[in-house]
Amino acid sequence: MEAVAGSGSALIMAEKKAFILRINPEVLKEIETWAADEFRSTNGQIEYLMQQALNERKKSGKKKKST
Repeated sequence: MEAVAGSGSALIMAEKKAFILRINPEVLKEIETWAADEFRSTNGQIEYLMQQALNERKKSGKKKKST
């Protein structure tokens, strides 16, 4: 779970979904190195990169509208 700042000094724990990820070992090694350079865990780096990609997708207007 991730701690999320709430009002005042209270912290709210955000629920996270666990799942298995199959990834090319060479890509994983690069992500591990990148994560270490930025003082993040490998999982944190993958989550960060995915969030950045989603933010860019939203900015570019490529988000599909659900029917």
